[in-house]
Amino acid sequence: MAEQGATKKARDRRVRTGKVQSVSGEKTVSVAVNTLAKHPQYDKYIRRRAKYAVHDPENQARPGDLVEIVPCRPISKSKSWRLLRVVRRNQAEA
Repeated sequence: MAEQGATKKARDRRVRTGKVQSVSGEKTVSVAVNTLAKHPQYDKYIRRRAKYAVHDPENQARPGDLVEIVPCRPISKSKSWRLLRVVRRNQAEA
């Protein structure tokens, strides 16, 4: 019974992958997540972009990095996502 609850919780966790747009102050980064959505009438794919304010407690993300983010409790008015990990560093900055 406990195993079933653990798998459901892992399935509900929405991990999004996006690119860091800017460092918006201390412990905050702005991440743009691009998705493809199918248009209901025309059956064509539309590019959608959402920008999230993400909590980065160790200040490890830099502009251009590819990161994974997960939802969390509201930290401020606009921050309800936190940084899970940096997938790939920006090569132009290195």
